[in-house]
Amino acid sequence: MLGYKYNTEQEAITAQKSCNAYYGIPKSETDVTQNWCDYSYSENFCYIIYDESLQPILGEPIEFEIIINE
Repeated sequence: MLGYKYNTEQEAITAQKSCNAYYGIPKSETDVTQNWCDYSYSENFCYIIYDESLQPILGEPIEFEIIINE
């Protein structure tokens, strides 16, 4: 997967807040869009999937593997 990997949930939240601030999201508390991007959990870390709109804020993405337990 191509994206941004974080060791803690707090780091992912900080990245998410940086993207929100950059794009001015949310415009109001009643807006449908509350976050520019979402983060997800893997076994040992959190991650944000790459999108070109994130690169100006989060920098160059990395490639990593995630494990999905069924």
